[in-house]
Amino acid sequence: MKTIVVVGGGFAGLWAAAAAVRMAESLDRPVQVTLVNRDDQHSIRVRNYEEDLAATLVPLREVLDPIGVALQVGNVTDIDARARTVKIETKGGAISLPYDKLILASGSKLVRPQIANVDVCSFDIDTYGQARRLHEHIASLPARAPSAGQYTAVVVGSGATGVELACELPARLRAVAAAAADGRAGAAPPVRVVLVDSNARIAGHLGGAQAVIEQSCRDLGIELVPGATVQAVDANGLTLGDGTHIPTATVVWCAGMRASDLTACFEAERDVQGRLMVDAYMRVAGVGDVYAAGDVAHALIDGEHPSVMSCQHARPMGRYAGHNAVCELFGEPLLALNIDWYTNIIDLGPAGAVYSQGWDREVVAVGEQAKATKQVINCQRIYPPRHGNRADILEAAAPALQRPPVLKPISGA
Repeated sequence: MKTIVVVGGGFAGLWAAAAAVRMAESLDRPVQVTLVNRDDQHSIRVRNYEEDLAATLVPLREVLDPIGVALQVGNVTDIDARARTVKIETKGGAISLPYDKLILASGSKLVRPQIANVDVCSFDIDTYGQARRLHEHIASLPARAPSAGQYTAVVVGSGATGVELACELPARLRAVAAAAADGRAGAAPPVRVVLVDSNARIAGHLGGAQAVIEQSCRDLGIELVPGATVQAVDANGLTLGDGTHIPTATVVWCAGMRASDLTACFEAERDVQGRLMVDAYMRVAGVGDVYAAGDVAHALIDGEHPSVMSCQHARPMGRYAGHNAVCELFGEPLLALNIDWYTNIIDLGPAGAVYSQGWDREVVAVGEQAKATKQVINCQRIYPPRHGNRADILEAAAPALQRPPVLKPISGA
């Protein structure tokens, strides 16, 4: 029996595995698909900025078991493309999985700069575990001895993740500060949220949405510090490159993403983010029998623009990689991925959201209307079927492109 190993259980990996099973079934050819992941959860990572994380984990077996995909929990330590084997460290020890086709979908990770103590004295929301750590930290603030910056949060990086988290934090901090005041029969301590970025403008690379984001942040009372670098971080606060010190108990790093280190296992071209160059079929250039999808892959998504590190591109890239891996195994024609549209919807907390389209990010909706569409995406569209129906899961894995989400009308409009 032919074997396909998928490394990574995120948006690209989950759908690559399902798409491979779907295509093998349509050809009536036996294929063993194994998905390797560091744990047994599919994380809806793009929701890690939210306060309630309860719905952001989907058990992988809930999706994989009904379609016959084997789940191997463990950390991949090496991939040998010549021997076509994947080495995995599991709780029971090291194992090696052979493959006929490999789909690398091990995602990306946050990379902090070389600043002393930054790993120890800052938080992030890159993973579910780190988002939980931040949540628990904020909840613990009232139990601390009063100090300067106790209810101040500094978010570093004004990409989508940084903006979305910053817009959530004023309300979260006010809630815990108010609880502290109730317990001590005094006035609520002051709350402060600061958004720092090294670029000349906050959210400067977000095109037409930038002005909306900047104004929304100001309306929420968020202090904006563009054109600033971070010089030092310690237990008492953060120091900027110009010497300005911001007392804070909470520094959240949201800048600097890089592809999984596993891309270095291959003698292949990579871009500045460490992503493997792939063709329109998701095949890694110059490496036989290896596909890549999601944040580890650099694809010209429409023949011109590089794919972005987002579930918007990871999901279809995974589906096409899984489909094509099976097609190549059995000599069937491959399908080229071409996505001729791009959207970007950024949650702005109580200020709603901003919905932009196209690579210039032209704003098409703001406020409640954009927020309603964002909720459809975050809470419905990007989730796999969860009722265990095999046919529905495989149908959702078809290499068909979803069009941009339709704007939901405002209630009463």
